[in-house]
Amino acid sequence: MESRISLRSAGVALLLVADGGLPRVVHWGSDPGAVSEADFAALEIGDRWMVANNSPDEGLALGIIPEGRFGWTNTPGLVGSRDGLGWSPDWRLGSVSIDGEPTSGFRAVGTGRVEYRAVAPDAGLTMALTVELLPTGLVRVRASLTNDGADGYTVAELGVRFPVPSEAREILDFAGRWGSERMPQRGRLGVGTHRREGRHGRTGADSAYVLSVGVDGFDYRDGEIWAAHTAWSGNHVHIAERDYRGAQVIGGGELLLPGEGELANGETYVGPWVYFNYSVGLDRQAERFHEHLRGLPVHPDAERPVTINVWEAVYFDQDKDRLLDLAERAAALGVERYVLDDGWFGARRDDTAGLGDWVVSRDIWPDGLHPLVDRVKELGMEFGLWFEPEMVNEDSDVARAHPEWIMQPGGRLPIESRRQQVLNLSVPGAYRHVLDQMSAMLDEYAIDYVKWDHNRDLIDAGTAPEGRPAVSAQTHAFYRLLDELRERFPHVEFESCASGGSRIDLEVMERAERVWVSDNIDPEERQRMLWWTGQLLPAEVMGSHIASGRSHTTARWHDLNFRAATAVFGHLGIEWDLAEATAEEIEQLGWWIAWYKRNRTTLLTGRLVRVAMADPEVFFKGIVTQEKAIFSLSMLKVSTGVSLGRLRFPGLEPEARYKVKAIDRQQTPDALRTPWQLNPEPLIVSGAQLGSVGLRAPLMQPSSAVLFEFERLD
Repeated sequence: MESRISLRSAGVALLLVADGGLPRVVHWGSDPGAVSEADFAALEIGDRWMVANNSPDEGLALGIIPEGRFGWTNTPGLVGSRDGLGWSPDWRLGSVSIDGEPTSGFRAVGTGRVEYRAVAPDAGLTMALTVELLPTGLVRVRASLTNDGADGYTVAELGVRFPVPSEAREILDFAGRWGSERMPQRGRLGVGTHRREGRHGRTGADSAYVLSVGVDGFDYRDGEIWAAHTAWSGNHVHIAERDYRGAQVIGGGELLLPGEGELANGETYVGPWVYFNYSVGLDRQAERFHEHLRGLPVHPDAERPVTINVWEAVYFDQDKDRLLDLAERAAALGVERYVLDDGWFGARRDDTAGLGDWVVSRDIWPDGLHPLVDRVKELGMEFGLWFEPEMVNEDSDVARAHPEWIMQPGGRLPIESRRQQVLNLSVPGAYRHVLDQMSAMLDEYAIDYVKWDHNRDLIDAGTAPEGRPAVSAQTHAFYRLLDELRERFPHVEFESCASGGSRIDLEVMERAERVWVSDNIDPEERQRMLWWTGQLLPAEVMGSHIASGRSHTTARWHDLNFRAATAVFGHLGIEWDLAEATAEEIEQLGWWIAWYKRNRTTLLTGRLVRVAMADPEVFFKGIVTQEKAIFSLSMLKVSTGVSLGRLRFPGLEPEARYKVKAIDRQQTPDALRTPWQLNPEPLIVSGAQLGSVGLRAPLMQPSSAVLFEFERLD
């Protein structure tokens, strides 16, 4: 059986061929226009590899699941065997369908979901491979493997790959750590493997996030880029490889621990979705991801409620009167959601006890949470509550009753982290315990929002008593638990928090309306983290809070207006004991909240544009819609008096005319402001002029930000 399929959408084309075995990609990249059957045949011939000296006597055939039997000498897509046999299956294509309808021969469509099914009788295996071109131009791919043999088959790795052209030699991906997530790193793709493994049992603060390979010097608007993102919240792989001939691929998959891929007769392993994103420029890459997320059923609308989270205000000191006073102060400022954080349950007076006992502590809440919840509701705010469902303290009722529910390698407990262990949700009793206790809370109280935390890595994460690895099973159980809670309580919004931003990927975003970008709210750090978290996520799902003047993480002091001008480029919140704020700070905070409410439709629906500045300590970005645009210019550490020259504002409608307004509330001296800022009449400038000529930038002070509003007049 043979199949040739042309898919096209949003400036992207994907040409797939399967001529008896597993499919391969003839072209993935810019759309060349309509492709006829004759065109396809010519392009396929033009794509074939020659026979190089001292290489196999047939040209390389590089499939979506790369196979060593066809000359690929880097990492194969499938690594597995049946006790040493069946490790190089002889695949035979069995069927192909597009959007559920069987097909063969040549087909040209727009978007579509192509499903391939192949069998390898010699190895006793069946492979299913789904390739879907989405309306946004994103492609996502998923592979599954079924064991048809009488005895067991072990999958060590099942990854998918797409080819990238040889001119793409520069890599961009991300690293990071707690409090400093998504730090970009660029390098060269040489012969061999660039392999990024995530072994945290969650996405990880140091995840590759989005792995991009592009032409030299690609930036925000220029240069072709081919990228991959593994949508999986457990152990995972991102990979880019180049072989000795110059063949290049990128892709990813799940990272399986020993034994996690064991398949008995009839069992199937299903890998995660891997998303492939072709674009010209990083901003267009981000836009494709944003469009995809904004089309999901779970995605929130632009009227995101301004939030206060009480953690940095009170920590574990959950005094009812203090918390009620904080609610009153927040409501007076226009806050619309109030979130009670860690410490309301069990024996949780500090971080050493109580995790896993999701029952209100009568020691500190003798009347339950009703007095607080009721007052929050009376004040017109939503109420949110913190949970950490996958975690447990050894000093807890549930751990004492069921020590076997703690994830462990067998015969010993893992090293504690954050003074806690991991509750094994793949154990039915543990799963039911968490589901029932969380459901009871969501039934009893008028809870609108859950902050779902995950504060440690999964180390030695096995199932008692044998201790077989269970990270994969735990990840599936987490998805199942969240899915079931969402079905039971469809009105509740969920946030993905994991020591800050350690669980952010496209699979968890199928279930969460918000992420906590980082536990670090220092605005200098948040300028960079919001910038790069935006490579995958749009602003409306990125929790972005105004904290107290002195950062609790870095101990640096920042002006309120700089903190606020940073935070408004996300889902705005407050993390601050407002009882300690001065009258001037309360007035300023109220101004920013009111400004945010007036402009959140722009900030939370627009298209992200970024400009690379000569100095890496200067961040210049904007959010653009048809009606309005808002740009931010932030300087972190450069000394006063350094000129930034003229700012050119990309992304505006060239023929439209805009009224320009600068917002600088940091009491910047007039001597540092531009003449156009001091002009009594607002400037009226066309989008073409703003994009090609621009406006003189003000002289900036360290740790300061100026916003620019562009109101379209026509």
